[in-house]
Amino acid sequence: MEQKLYLYSTKKDIVMDLQADLKWIQKELQTVKDPTLLEAIKNILKYRRKVSSERISIEQYNKEIDESIAQIERGETYTHEEMGERIKKWGKQ
Repeated sequence: MEQKLYLYSTKKDIVMDLQADLKWIQKELQTVKDPTLLEAIKNILKYRRKVSSERISIEQYNKEIDESIAQIERGETYTHEEMGERIKKWGKQ
């Protein structure tokens, strides 16, 4: 016979867990020294309200492509190997 585990939670428990998570995140952010990781976190927070299924306009699409091309032309790129090395360092800082 298969056993099932049911978890019950109250709204108060969820709020308390959320507060604990936020406190932990704030503590961890204070120790981050990698600017690339900070930029990634910033982008996650900046765009968290965007609905992923929301389609962008052709104008916005072209603007983002132009911005990406400009970054490439300025040499603001990383090779696959460089990114691999950067990612390895994230957990060590």
